[in-house]
Amino acid sequence: MKILSIETSCDETALALIEANGGLKNPRFKILKNLVASQIKIHQPFGGVVPNLAKREHIKNLPVLFRKIFGISNFQFPIFKQVPNSKFQILNSIDLIAVTIGPGLEPCLWAGIGFAKDLAKKWGKPLIGVNHLEGHLYSFLLKQKTAISNFQFPPISSRVLDKVGTISNFFPAIALIVSGGHTILLLMKDLTHYKKLGETRDDAAGEAFDKVARLLNLSYPGGPELEKLAKYRSSTSIDFPRPMLNQKNYDFSFSGLKTAVLYYLRDQNPCLSGRQAKAINSKLKADVAASFQQATIDVLTAKTFRAAKEFKAKSIWLSGGVANNKALRKKFQKEAKKKKINFFAPSLKFTTDNASMTAVAAYFNHLKNKKHRLIAQGDLNI
Repeated sequence: MKILSIETSCDETALALIEANGGLKNPRFKILKNLVASQIKIHQPFGGVVPNLAKREHIKNLPVLFRKIFGISNFQFPIFKQVPNSKFQILNSIDLIAVTIGPGLEPCLWAGIGFAKDLAKKWGKPLIGVNHLEGHLYSFLLKQKTAISNFQFPPISSRVLDKVGTISNFFPAIALIVSGGHTILLLMKDLTHYKKLGETRDDAAGEAFDKVARLLNLSYPGGPELEKLAKYRSSTSIDFPRPMLNQKNYDFSFSGLKTAVLYYLRDQNPCLSGRQAKAINSKLKADVAASFQQATIDVLTAKTFRAAKEFKAKSIWLSGGVANNKALRKKFQKEAKKKKINFFAPSLKFTTDNASMTAVAAYFNHLKNKKHRLIAQGDLNI
């Protein structure tokens, strides 16, 4: 089936056109178009995303991306009479429209939902709501643009399987979704049945990255900037805490780690607050960045692989915006190889918000007849 998907959960306006087939036993996805309009430069002066400003940009960007997806010029949404007859064949070939309904910033979510509802009404096409977290969960199934992706590809660790098996060879699996708003550990029975083992009790890992970046006076978005700064240190010299590392549960907590960084910076120079850390010398800032990053990675790795051992997992899945962190991916890759567990992670371009992953989740929802209310649900969980 052909799916048009829409993603506006935060500050990325995204549309994608995907072909999906194979069902749940052998899912295959071909990316026909994958477009993302970034708002980073718009929100940079504010040090974070301004919801209503983001909504305004989504409303402006959605028809622009729509025109690019279908090659339609002089198109003013939603007046479809301006669409050339030759283009109706492409539009009519779509089997399903999908849109992110949460979690996210509700003004932003409503922009995408409204656009999707108008499209579905004008075309008479079915519309399905998608959980943004499930999009991240399945993002590793997307590999490269215009290339068919199959679940049965070799792990990203480059270890080639002796025999290409069926999907059952990869389950049970442990999936870690780690982003700016969530840190969630799941036990996967198969592609669509999962159980939550634990999640963050306060700040998500990505949120902690961004907050520590602000303490170091790094530009928005802070997480990638902190990772760049951490690369300048080959070793970590500051012994920051590893919150909840030795607790038997699978929950996370990063608020205390963030606070430990704040206190450390304050103690280095009592005259400076965290927001004045620009005055701190660059070596110290790099030390803090590298040490904080390593503490976070240690916790994420330890809990994930402990869960893999307990539940005899055959695979580890890593997804979400923080999965773009190369140090984290390298650590997971190394541990998976040591423990002889398959490791799957999305291509770097699919770790951040995009509509292709929304289409993948929509395909599975459609097959399972799983439906969400078509309203913005900012606090939707998995």
